[in-house]
Order: sequence, then structure tokens, then C-alpha cells
Amino acid sequence: MSIPQISGLSQLADRYDAILCDVWGVLIDGRSHFPAAAAALEKFRARGGRVALVTNASRPSEEVGRQLDGLGLPRVAYDDLVSAGQLTLEQMVVREGEACHHLGPPRDNGLFEAADRLLGGKFRRVPLEDADYVVCTGLIDERRETPDDYLKTLEYMRERGLPMFCANPDIVVGIAGELVYCAGALAERYAALGGEVVMAGKPHSPIYAAALGRIAALAGEAPARVLAIGDGVATDLLGASRAGLDSLFLTEGVHRDELYPPPERRLDVAAMEALLARAGVKPVAFAPFLVW
Repeated sequence: MSIPQISGLSQLADRYDAILCDVWGVLIDGRSHFPAAAAALEKFRARGGRVALVTNASRPSEEVGRQLDGLGLPRVAYDDLVSAGQLTLEQMVVREGEACHHLGPPRDNGLFEAADRLLGGKFRRVPLEDADYVVCTGLIDERRETPDDYLKTLEYMRERGLPMFCANPDIVVGIAGELVYCAGALAERYAALGGEVVMAGKPHSPIYAAALGRIAALAGEAPARVLAIGDGVATDLLGASRAGLDSLFLTEGVHRDELYPPPERRLDVAAMEALLARAGVKPVAFAPFLVW
């Protein structure tokens, strides 16, 4: 497998009309944004390109946008934003009248408050024993817990036949250099138990359809040449491949420890090629970070 390394997005920009860009690990680390990455997207847009951020964040798109504002990411870096949480919210509204249990941390309450607003105060959020379905936004304390701590809860859900709507398909995410488990890790464990899991985020098709639809609405036509940018092989790159899109792989992200082993911390090309081969994906290029 021969994949070229590029020095920056400028080497690919002329080949594409639009970009679908990941957020965590590419534009932010949870504590701050990456100015060089934001500048690269700004320059792509200045040339007439369109940019949609595509994130597996479990919060509604509007809330994610405010979070990015707080981290200093300039709005001029992107045209629109689609989150897995937004698509999950739409599913929650469709199930009006059914009772929902939230499996996840209190900081994700905005998702349920948004559902309540959209349903005019009629959203039903209940204890697990009274639920018709479960929305999973993550581990309650991802810094201390692992998916093993949820085995009894997941087994109980399976016994009751409760579907799980996973609002964030990521297995792990990097927060200021530390990898922590996400909702996708619980969804993966639940599926292994035979539970029903519904996921709209990457690598699944609904989030790509939504993002491409947003760009088409802005541009007045569907973009013909689209590049997906991301650091997650099982989410960003696999999702792009399934959607028929080219991808740019950023290696200094969620796979950093695997691809840049200590003590040298130099890229292990063989490890990268093996990682991509296992997923059955081939990006058009790779780079350590997103820069222009």
C-alpha cells in the first residue's frame, strides 16, 4: 500500500469542491482549538470551497457550535456543522410518547432539554426500569470507568430488549493527550451481548447524507468532489470509504501511540499500512496534522 505524505492541505485543495472535516483530534483537543488547522480550512473556504464539520459529539449541533466558539475556533473556518447528537435528537423526537433513559454523564443533559423543547415539554425521561429505549451519550465518569463497569446494566437492558441509540459512535477520544472511552465503547459491548444498537454518526451513512445535504443547500448543487478529513480509521476513514469519498488521514491523532511508538516517536509506516489494511481503507494521502 503506497500512500503519499503531504505537507499541507494546499497540495490537495484544487482537487476538491468541499470538505467534510472531523472535529476532535483534528480541530480541537477538548481544551483548545488548533489555530493552524482552523487557518487551513479558512484558506480552503477563501478559494471558494465549502466546509462542513462532521462530528460524533453526542450534543445537538447548535450546542457543539457554542462549545467550539468557547474553544476559540473561528466560525469563518466552516460553513455548517452536523453532529451525531443532532441526528440522535431527531430520532428521539420521532419516538414521541415513548419513555427514554439516559445512559451518560449529566453534562449531556442539553440533548434531552432540546428534545423537551421540541416536543413542547412532553419528552419522557425515566429510570432504566421504566424505559422503552436508551440513549447512550457516554460513560458517566470516563476518567475512572471502563465499559466493564457497565456489564450488569447492559445485561439488564438486553434482558428487557431495550434498543440503544448511541449518540457518539467513537470508541475512544483524545482529551488533551489522554484517551478516554466514549459511548461507542458501550454500544460495541451491548451489540456483542445481542442488544439492538442504532447509530447515526460516523462511520454510518446518515451523518454523511446530512452533511452533504447541508453543503448542497449552501452551494445550490451537490458537490462533485468531496474530501473527508479525519484521524480515526474506524470512523472517519471507514465512513468516508463507505460514502464513496476520498479521505485525508491525520496520523498524529487518536492513533498516535500506535503509529509513533516510543522512544523514537517516529512514524512507523508499516504499522500505519497494517492499520489501514485491517479496516480496508486507503486514504488519498496522509499528514501528521491539518495545516495549509
